[in-house]
Amino acid sequence: MRLIAHGIDLVESRRIEEIWQRHPERFLARVLTPAERAYCARKRFPLPHIAGRFAAKEAVMKVLGTGWRGAIAWTDIEILNDPAGGPWVTLSGHCREVADQLGITRILLSITHTEHFAAASAVAVGE
Repeated sequence: MRLIAHGIDLVESRRIEEIWQRHPERFLARVLTPAERAYCARKRFPLPHIAGRFAAKEAVMKVLGTGWRGAIAWTDIEILNDPAGGPWVTLSGHCREVADQLGITRILLSITHTEHFAAASAVAVGE
């Protein structure tokens, strides 16, 4: 296994909440996949999980070196959970193309959140 890149991000949950309140459907549809939306909706307090996925996607974009521009779509990065509850990254579209060009075969991810902040760390690895 070869380490290719690392990305980290921190977001204020209040900032995410303000955007979500102003544009509830548009924001969620733009940032989360249907499966991610379903996951967050099952939570008693969905905001920390929405903010966590937002931070995770930002960290993944840093790993890819793309930022959010051009052909990159938020929904090209999907953060779901494995059977043990750990976050799992699936890439599609332009994000998958960039990862393939960089030799990334997997992105390891850690997400944490409190009442006020959500943070994520992403590590890209290859063979």
